[in-house]
Amino acid sequence: MNEVVMLRGAEPREILETAIAEKVPAIMSYLSKGKWHVAKVVLTNLGASRLSVKIWPKDKPRPVNIHVHQPVGVSLKYGYGKFVFDTTVEGLEQSAPVPSCESKSGGRGQNGSCTGGSRTAPTGGPERGKESKGGAIVLAVPERIEIVQRRSYYRVDVPKSLKVKVLLWHRGQNYVPADVACSPDKQQDSSASTGVSADANEETRDYYQGRLVDISAGGAQIAVDTAQKPDLRKGQFIGLTFTPMPYERPLIFDAQIRNILPTADSQNICLGLQIVGLEASSEGRQILERLCEVVERYFQINQSGAKQQEMKGASENTINPVGNSENAG
Repeated sequence: MNEVVMLRGAEPREILETAIAEKVPAIMSYLSKGKWHVAKVVLTNLGASRLSVKIWPKDKPRPVNIHVHQPVGVSLKYGYGKFVFDTTVEGLEQSAPVPSCESKSGGRGQNGSCTGGSRTAPTGGPERGKESKGGAIVLAVPERIEIVQRRSYYRVDVPKSLKVKVLLWHRGQNYVPADVACSPDKQQDSSASTGVSADANEETRDYYQGRLVDISAGGAQIAVDTAQKPDLRKGQFIGLTFTPMPYERPLIFDAQIRNILPTADSQNICLGLQIVGLEASSEGRQILERLCEVVERYFQINQSGAKQQEMKGASENTINPVGNSENAG
């Protein structure tokens, strides 16, 4: 079964209209100064070619460092799946003070002019409105929306038969470190050939090595050996790469650390990650599709292993009726 379905034609508008009517929260991801950012938004208005969104009203107001013509990704969960699409910022509408005699707080001055009041003032153009401070962000209406099956977002454990190594690095800039631009296996061979241990204590480390514990289309859990003295913190954005199955091409994407917990023996820390940015480009959605395939494959391997174990246990516990009858005699 295909885990990603493409919607075109009238269907994307129907999805957007439903999201507006039911006030479905959405996540907007975007790059700013080489770092990924995410903002929780609500869709508010759908025009012929424009879609307006606002920061989720229950969240604390904060500036969104975004500019016109910038690409963004949007995802929202509804019904049986997660809807994702990429688009561009068409304009910003900031809540700015504007003279208004009709406003509740406005009135007439001594010379008869209007005083006080405020209303939403639209801004646009590539050089105007570089931050949204509470107004609407106007997006281009997407021509297509992709649906990712909800089950792809359920975490699955890495099969016990696999040991999936992960390389992760600080996402301070929009780049992949040279030593990380190869598969984890090749990187490990490279470190071994140079005589430098991957666990060597270094004052500055470009990347860390870990082990994939579980994975979904939206997040992952990675165990990192504390001997590496990882300099990581909650809320930080990182880059990571791993090879899901032997001889496959590695996956490379960005994620945000949502939690850090030590293991019972204190020899590892477990990083809870949220994958970010894949909705913002066609290349990212190809990675998302591969992630869905990985999740499904791991699930099938685990199910197959569980069935084999169940059958093995059943055969060991089977009583031979002939043997019993002989023993009974």
